[in-house]
Amino acid sequence: MTDAPHATPHATSADHATPAAPTPFAALHRAGEPLLLPCAWDHASAYALADRGFPALGTTSLGVAAAAGLPDGTSAIRDQTLALALALGSGPFLLSVDAEDGFSDDAEQVARLAKELAAVGAVGVNLEDRLGAVGRHAAKIRAVKQAAPGLFVNARTDTYWSGDGTGTRERLDAYREAGADGVFVPGLTDPGEIAALVAHLGDVPLNVLYAPGGPALPHLADLGVRRVSLGSLLYRRALGAAVEAAADVRAGRVPGGTTPTYEGVVRMIDR
Repeated sequence: MTDAPHATPHATSADHATPAAPTPFAALHRAGEPLLLPCAWDHASAYALADRGFPALGTTSLGVAAAAGLPDGTSAIRDQTLALALALGSGPFLLSVDAEDGFSDDAEQVARLAKELAAVGAVGVNLEDRLGAVGRHAAKIRAVKQAAPGLFVNARTDTYWSGDGTGTRERLDAYREAGADGVFVPGLTDPGEIAALVAHLGDVPLNVLYAPGGPALPHLADLGVRRVSLGSLLYRRALGAAVEAAADVRAGRVPGGTTPTYEGVVRMIDR
């Protein structure tokens, strides 16, 4: 029997379902008060940042790679990234993991990684496109959202990081259509371009990388940015401070800056 020509479908509960409430991590991406996301590279750096009142932390792939003596941005640190997520996922903070490109070109492999990250307590993942095929990155995003729906996917494009910005909107449109919860454009620092991209994205949070020579946090908030990542900045500053302290001691000077006590670091290890 065929349906009557003027029959209307029955309404289902899904037709009237209200949008799901944002996760606590997603709720931190607020207009006018962007999430400042410092990035840790080990247990002590994460807990030291949490002790200063940062409710959410990221990880830095450069810090993880450098600690292991491996190159950054080459998909070489999958095991080290998972180990760090396991160490930090149960901490007193919300954890978003820098997973480079997902450590694979295969979407199902990336989805399995996402499930592992969510299982150890991570609430977000950062996935970069490395200016590769748009469809391939979009497929990774879709696979991750299917495998771990509660994981906040921050889809990064390297159009400014490794290029001149060409194709940024087209890539981000494809990634948000694939299910990305937020988008990340490191290297974007021009206030006018930031404001225009915020307007184009609408409700999708824009994440930018803090640049010492770029707009300050209050200015980025005024431009509509919802998340400001510190990337590898803290790790590089820590390395610089360590080298300067050694040079000061060698020169007969007392090192400046803040030095946590031995006992304070031990307490962080025990947590």
